Amino acid sequence: MKARTYSLLAIMLLLGVARISAQSPQPREVDFNFDWKFTLMPDTTKPAVVPMTDADWQDVRLPHDWSVSFSFDSTLEGCTGYLPGGVGVYQKHFATPANRKKATTYIVFDGVYNHATFWLNGKRLGQNPYGYSPVAFDLTKYLKQDGSDNVLTVHVDHSRYADSRWYTGSGIYRKVKLVTVDKLHIPIWGTYLTTPVINEEAARVQLEVKVRNDMPKKRAFTLATKILGPDGRQVASASETHSIGRRSQLAFNQSIVVPDPQLWDCEHPHMYKAITEVVVDGEVVDEYTTPFGIRTLEFAAKKGFFLNGQNTLIKGVCLHHDGGLVGTAVPEGVWRRRLAKLKEAGVNGIRTSHNPFSEEFLNLCDEMGFLVQHELFDEMDYPKDKRQNYHDRHDDYITRGYTEQFQEWGRSDLERTLLRDRNHPSIIQWSIGNEIEWAYLHYRYITGFWEDPNDPQNAGKFWGSRPMFSPEELKERYDNWEKGEYILAETAQRLSDWVKEFDTTRPTTANHILPQVSHVSGYADAVDISGYSYRNSVIPWAQTYFPDQQVTINECPGTWDDWKQVLENPGVFSMFMWTGIDYIGERDGDWPQKSAWGDILDLAGFPEPGFNYFKSIWVNEPHISIGTLPVAGSQFTVDSLSGQAVAKNIGAYKWRGTNMHWNYEPGEMVLVEICTNHTTAELFLNGKSLGQRSMSESPDRLMRCVVPYEPGVLTAKAGFTGAEISSQIFTTGTPKQFTLAADKTTLTADAYDVAHVVVQLTDDQGLPVKTENTLVEFEVEGPARLLGVDNGADDNHQDFQADHIVTDKGRCLLLVQSLKEAGTIRITAKSATYGSQTIELNSVGLDR
Repeated sequence: MKARTYSLLAIMLLLGVARISAQSPQPREVDFNFDWKFTLMPDTTKPAVVPMTDADWQDVRLPHDWSVSFSFDSTLEGCTGYLPGGVGVYQKHFATPANRKKATTYIVFDGVYNHATFWLNGKRLGQNPYGYSPVAFDLTKYLKQDGSDNVLTVHVDHSRYADSRWYTGSGIYRKVKLVTVDKLHIPIWGTYLTTPVINEEAARVQLEVKVRNDMPKKRAFTLATKILGPDGRQVASASETHSIGRRSQLAFNQSIVVPDPQLWDCEHPHMYKAITEVVVDGEVVDEYTTPFGIRTLEFAAKKGFFLNGQNTLIKGVCLHHDGGLVGTAVPEGVWRRRLAKLKEAGVNGIRTSHNPFSEEFLNLCDEMGFLVQHELFDEMDYPKDKRQNYHDRHDDYITRGYTEQFQEWGRSDLERTLLRDRNHPSIIQWSIGNEIEWAYLHYRYITGFWEDPNDPQNAGKFWGSRPMFSPEELKERYDNWEKGEYILAETAQRLSDWVKEFDTTRPTTANHILPQVSHVSGYADAVDISGYSYRNSVIPWAQTYFPDQQVTINECPGTWDDWKQVLENPGVFSMFMWTGIDYIGERDGDWPQKSAWGDILDLAGFPEPGFNYFKSIWVNEPHISIGTLPVAGSQFTVDSLSGQAVAKNIGAYKWRGTNMHWNYEPGEMVLVEICTNHTTAELFLNGKSLGQRSMSESPDRLMRCVVPYEPGVLTAKAGFTGAEISSQIFTTGTPKQFTLAADKTTLTADAYDVAHVVVQLTDDQGLPVKTENTLVEFEVEGPARLLGVDNGADDNHQDFQADHIVTDKGRCLLLVQSLKEAGTIRITAKSATYGSQTIELNSVGLDR
């Protein structure tokens, strides 16, 4: 296969960046997230009369996830985090924004979970079953012209509340905007930018602009685009005259040369803007702003991935779309804090598992310099089992998922998602699906590892083994095996072709869980890059027998072995470890655990031991840190002669369960893990050397010592003379007080900005106490609202939307959000044992 070069000059329309005309007071886009009414319904029956009477409904603002406001319930489903779904209705009353004879008005929903039906003034606009795709409707012909209010109604049916393998949330959980434009305008998601030529001197911007004429007559106009550089100054422009027929839409192309381009990359995410105007008789009737970045992508088998011509390794994490205590209605500030911590740990790549994320999230990735594998679907033709993964083994109503809509809605959902997202420079791949092979039973039996159809999860020695058959033998087995109604390779090819209709600048990929069969069945051939899921052992086999097919790692547990595959196999350029941040759900039958597998950050966004681990292998700076855990109950024993740790099995080489404290029982045998990127490190207890450990005896790059506990100071040291580094953990006393701190002291009074407020117990020396806990109660005074509390523990079942919580590891989190009023916000934390403390935040108006 020839090396593929994917050049993109990208990014797309953002909220509130365009207007109808330079002089008009009417904004093009209006924030439509405030002043909604909401109620839960007793059953799935859609309202017979719309609009509904809503005077006694709850007042809400969007984004809104109603499920996260409930208490956790062990009788509900663990796959979606023991929280309920249900059926809800939203309504919004609003004035007609413009005369419908002179303007066109759209409503744009970035995400509604799920099975949503939309009406305006009782007239049905349409529906959108998939909870992750954006949807837009033309409201114009239904808008009132008599001066009375319009009523927008949204019916959301999430009665199938266990329809996914992770927490989905319920409701209008992403932002909404109202768009009002001239009858001659650029429609929703109406631009597409590429850069077919980039060099040091210049970049050629190829801009496709759709123009729509809703008037009953032909219109002549000028299409003028100016490009602003990262500093906001104009660097290029283009202008042409065109005409368009009555009630039609056409696409027009502009070619613009940008001199001395500043390239977008992970360290320097330079962003440009293309501002496109539609001008009639000297008047600007529409203006549309498209943020973008200039960069090139190249993927090549046996060579790797090149960003702007530089060989680049993707240090990636998989993420689900919830934000802990806020559910799936995640404020931008919550994602910003979390992404900043991931960046600090060395992360430069994100896989949106296993569905499209919000426009707001992708905007942050553009701004902060992340490489995004944008995933579209977790199910296609056949369903997965929501409780137990693999293929579907339940037929109950509550687990019916997207498979039931895929045949009818798959192309539409993909199209709307790509039109919204294809200009983002952060997106470098489109993943058409995740571990789809599980739902096609014959795939697993063709491998030869599965033998018993009555025990379809008995994989024999599949995990960790290379394929037992040659490609020719596997192809013969595939050809001769009975297949179902749908052929996976054909479905995948159809999806890939749909992607290429809307974007040819990025490769397609899929997350292959049974790659040896996917390579011979045509499934792997349907995508540009075959991404493996927990199948490192197949990489040498694939590179030998399919040398023209680029293979890499799309999902893995996040061990040193995974990163070794990237370092040691030319062409394997990525790993996306499962997962970067803890997420709600995927805990069938695991009560009291309601959340899972965040190796870098926990559910509250606090760093986990994996934060240090990945920092030591992904950040090119000296690092050393210490973790501890009792030998008893660990995956290690103690050698009777050397006194050193001995792994019970290969699975022992994982840092999960590690503590970040030095508080144990006297004489208790403690496993000390030194995390460093130096080749040797020395451990000290109360100033006495316990010897050095070497990376040569550390297959997972964690140096381990067994230490009989005694209180004091544990110190690890490494480095050369003049460049030594060290880390310490201390035995702490009983808690005497707590600290109260916020991640920012000033909020913007826009009703969106958030502050994270953290309580941490400390001893009389001011050291954080991580082994004792207390009940903390909060009071919030002033122009802010309390969004909720959490302590980050996976077995915490305290209500998120509360004003009190018992700490875990001696700490807890309060999240507050500004209102539209400026002023002083006073936050008080109280403990019956440790007193109270107050901090003040300043909420500042937008005009300052």
